[in-house]
Amino acid sequence: MHAFSSMTACLLLACAAAHAQVPESGRAQELLFSAEEVDASMEDRYIDRTVDLAAAGKLDEDRRLLARLRYISTELIRVAVQLKPEAAQWQWKLHTTSDPEVEAICMAGGKMLVGSAFVRRLELSDGELAMLLAHEVAHALAEHHRETFSEALLLNRHPAVPLEVVMARLDSDLSLQIRLSRLSSLQESEADQLGMILAYRAGWAATDIVSFYRKLSSDEQVALISSAYPASASRLSMAQGMARLFDD
Repeated sequence: MHAFSSMTACLLLACAAAHAQVPESGRAQELLFSAEEVDASMEDRYIDRTVDLAAAGKLDEDRRLLARLRYISTELIRVAVQLKPEAAQWQWKLHTTSDPEVEAICMAGGKMLVGSAFVRRLELSDGELAMLLAHEVAHALAEHHRETFSEALLLNRHPAVPLEVVMARLDSDLSLQIRLSRLSSLQESEADQLGMILAYRAGWAATDIVSFYRKLSSDEQVALISSAYPASASRLSMAQGMARLFDD
């Protein structure tokens, strides 16, 4: 009976899967959770995190940086909506934090958090900040969280579990994280390339894109973070290649 139930659940999931494509690249995605469900869950996490940071006195202390980022994000979001019209309905949010462990993140539905210590360490100009944000916007635009949760569901022996169970397993199951590492690496490269397109179309110079990745490649702390990121030299090489395409 249990085997029959599991098989039935698998068939229902397969029927419910949404077939999507990443903007610009056209890479096919099989998405098993709805965008609404993922966005709601990630918004809850974003609220919890920002509330905790605020309670610790580590949220939005640098008001000047916050104003810069929100100004820069306006055009990036406008371009993002052109590529994915439904993004116009997202409740985009952006905050900064002095937590040194945060560099920059963007959760599903356009919920961004940028580390002020990271920005200061790299001495990012407005154009370089635009590329940093564009990379994060690209993750949301490509629905990378939704794709990761869907792939994690497919990797489970008994895949018919709720989204919150999948999210909890991703937080605690190292073996699952390792099995998803190839997808994570692909998503980071994709966010680099799509982010460069977003930044350029939002009016930022190709030289800003290259200088951002040059600073990343020379930063020792960045080199020590998650192996999901492509090698710094490869990211810089891609930026230089894209810049040449933009200038043609």
